[in-house]
Amino acid sequence: MAHAYTPRLRVSRCVKHRTRRMLPISGEVVVSVGDRVSAQDVVARTFLPGPVIPFNLSNQLGVAATDVPRCMLKKQGDEISRAELIARSPGIFGMFQKEAFSPDNGTVETISQITGQVILRGAPEPIEVVAYLAGEVVEVIPEQGVDVEADVAMVQGILGIGGEAFGTIRLACQSPEITLTPDLIHQDMQGQIVIGGARMTGEAIKRAIEVGTAAVISGGMDDQDLKEILGEDLGVAITGSEKIGTSLVITEGFGDIAMAARTFELFKHFATREASVNGATQIRAGVLRPEILIPLNPEEVTPDEETSSEHGLLVPGARVRMIRDPYFGLLGKVDSLPHELTVLDSGSKARVLTVNLDDGRHLTVPRANVELIEE
Repeated sequence: MAHAYTPRLRVSRCVKHRTRRMLPISGEVVVSVGDRVSAQDVVARTFLPGPVIPFNLSNQLGVAATDVPRCMLKKQGDEISRAELIARSPGIFGMFQKEAFSPDNGTVETISQITGQVILRGAPEPIEVVAYLAGEVVEVIPEQGVDVEADVAMVQGILGIGGEAFGTIRLACQSPEITLTPDLIHQDMQGQIVIGGARMTGEAIKRAIEVGTAAVISGGMDDQDLKEILGEDLGVAITGSEKIGTSLVITEGFGDIAMAARTFELFKHFATREASVNGATQIRAGVLRPEILIPLNPEEVTPDEETSSEHGLLVPGARVRMIRDPYFGLLGKVDSLPHELTVLDSGSKARVLTVNLDDGRHLTVPRANVELIEE
């Protein structure tokens, strides 16, 4: 049977998903294999070293560098508070003494009799890693992190902005063709994952940020609206670190484009359910998709729905999305994959496939113009 490989986008009502949650440096894992965790449960924690705060005590006290250790009222390892007295010069016959006070909270790390400097280490910064996915801890990496696994409904988007977010799913649009406008964003959507339809307007995004929604998911957005929200052009490496207050995910692409009916129906089916969202996107080496994960109840798990085909395998009958003009965003099923090269309208030759679109049209397009939608 003819087949090929192509980039894939997953929209699935049931898939077993595993996520790895790691600390940036060694620390403490606070859960065990077999534990059940919710999305926002802490699974590991550590402390990042505080900032280094150097100051020249020799100059402040007016003494030689070699005399600095004798002037110290605190020793290495001592904790000190901001403005606390830490050193005093001997003065002359006990008079005309100079004093030095701590510039910040921290710990005395080094006292140098060569440079006359004292280095303070600021208070350590606590770092906690949450599970992100409500499920079962299936592996513990000692002092590093854990793997959490669960059966979920999953939607992968085209592009996301902002990091991880959590909340209940709330429909703002009643059909995938409706544009998400600010009047559809209500105050009671605070902390919720708002589902739009077609394009989310710039005004709707601003309203969502004002209300304090956890995330907004819709079919598309205008690139100029995105630039205005971010205050700059979007970078090409990786997204997810933007601090706009709300995570954004588009499922189809830029422009006034409706959310795929199957994707919208999945969100509609799971309305009011808890979900996790991650807007992080990487579109170059090591593709990373934004995602929405909805944990399933045991009675909702249907393993047979999970595709048995190899990931990325394009075969007749596979669901695909057009990713280039003039059919950008349209959905259909692969009809055939001819082996021979075909001359395109541009005069170049390429391998093509034939697609039966959902609207009834039959097209022949280059294989590079489609993206696989795994179900």
